[in-house]
Amino acid sequence: MGRRGVKEYRAHEALQLILADRDREPLTCPSCGNRKIQRTPRRRLPVSAQMDPYRHVTLKCTKCGRQAVYVPRNVTQPSDSQLLTS
Repeated sequence: MGRRGVKEYRAHEALQLILADRDREPLTCPSCGNRKIQRTPRRRLPVSAQMDPYRHVTLKCTKCGRQAVYVPRNVTQPSDSQLLTS
């Protein structure tokens, strides 16, 4: 069990799953081998067409319940100049 009682992958398993998701490869649970991984948010538009990027992506196995959360590549923190002008 990880934080807040959530089942999480071991570090190397999470990295394997995250890399497969970023490369848009079929997802398979590295822990139990299940091929049904629930991705939140679901992919709807190509990356270049997304207007409002999500702050994080959650990948959860529907069989064992383990999950991994990561920040997509296209999401960045606002720079100091952006914070000062708003």
